[in-house]
Amino acid sequence: MTIKAILFYSILFYSISSGTIWMQEILPLVLNGGDLTPIHTIPNWERVPWLEEKQLARVLDRLAYPRALVSHFPYNLMPPSFCASKAKVIYVMRNPKDIMVSSYYFHQMAGFLEDPGTFDEFMDKFLEGKVMFGKWTDHVKSWRNSELGDRIMYITYEEMVQDLPASLRHISDFLGCNLTEEVIQKIAEHCSFKSMQNNNMSNFSLFPKVYMNSDKSPFLRKGIVGDWKNHFSSEQLTRFTSVISKELESFPPGALMLWWAS
Repeated sequence: MTIKAILFYSILFYSISSGTIWMQEILPLVLNGGDLTPIHTIPNWERVPWLEEKQLARVLDRLAYPRALVSHFPYNLMPPSFCASKAKVIYVMRNPKDIMVSSYYFHQMAGFLEDPGTFDEFMDKFLEGKVMFGKWTDHVKSWRNSELGDRIMYITYEEMVQDLPASLRHISDFLGCNLTEEVIQKIAEHCSFKSMQNNNMSNFSLFPKVYMNSDKSPFLRKGIVGDWKNHFSSEQLTRFTSVISKELESFPPGALMLWWAS
């Protein structure tokens, strides 16, 4: 099975906050030259399926080339066949404070996840790695140390929010798609947060409420940078920053920008 691009993000339940759903909207459009058909006719979990999905082979067989996958696996869980392949990786990072906030609300609305408790209680779980796929710091470090060379591209959620067309150009060049400026602008327009909120193929409104209850919290909640400032107390910020900083101490200087501390 040949896959032109494999797409990887952060930890499993940080799909909203790390840009998973956003990239599931973007990648098919970049790979097929801006054709809007997939995002209007195929649910996002089928147009860019999960590597962890039990029915992955069945879903992939229905997709035309080039195809993309999405995963929350850390690098150390990837099989040797992946490392020996030519698959390209786009790794999207986001400020972990915003990740935690969005994950907190996702736990409230996702019926298949345990109740997050209070915000302070959920922060303890987050910092201790008692969430699916473990600590944010371990996940980021695993992919930053992946030794994939020019097969991996790093981008931040903040970059995408600040200038989506520029991010699309970067993605297009990385995947060798060479999109025109007209197509770049078309994709940017149709991948806006508002457009995705109104797209039933992307907003998870097709899911039964027993699994995704938008009455408790919208699945596509805000899509902004810095919402953590509306949730963190000064004590929580100090504690969060102290733990994350300590866990990144041994990381090579300059290998991971401290954009997360802003």
